[in-house]
Amino acid sequence: MAGKAIIFSAPSGSGKTTIVKHLLKNNSDLGFSISASTRDKRGRTEQHGKDYYFLTPLEFKKKIENDEFVEWEEVYEGNYYGTLKSEIDRIWNEGKNVIFDVDVKGGLNLKKYFEDKALAIFVKVPSMEILKERLHDRGTETSESLSRRIFKAEFEMSFQDKFDRVLINENLEKSLKEAQQLYDHFKVA
Repeated sequence: MAGKAIIFSAPSGSGKTTIVKHLLKNNSDLGFSISASTRDKRGRTEQHGKDYYFLTPLEFKKKIENDEFVEWEEVYEGNYYGTLKSEIDRIWNEGKNVIFDVDVKGGLNLKKYFEDKALAIFVKVPSMEILKERLHDRGTETSESLSRRIFKAEFEMSFQDKFDRVLINENLEKSLKEAQQLYDHFKVA
């Protein structure tokens, strides 16, 4: 049944994006909700309308004023992220369920908005040491931004019990299977 929402949230580096991409590849009844953001594109690979809707802070604030977001927040100072109502409508009008890849606060806000039409899953790694390794190995962080992400991750971990399910991403293959099972059960519930 279309018209449901599956929300994946986690601290950066936990593997939620990998899990979401796997589910999208293997479930034609899922549509990805593209978030809006004021942050700069990373490298040359990110595309407007595919990875994010890249907006200026002024454009973002105008959409806030016009009540165009399901949820939004300032994730890092000066960097706003949000979920456009038009994105949800686009996906549901295609007869699909919507899947989100969002930070923890965004995930909780989406769960509150969609209530029982949503399944909120918190993805975590077995330890903070593993998370630090994953973030470092990405090679995309400065020492300052890495420190900021670790601090935020430690804070975000305290919210895991507010999600419907916690998926521990220790073994990727196992995590992908578990995520698929969670989605299969939820979409028919």
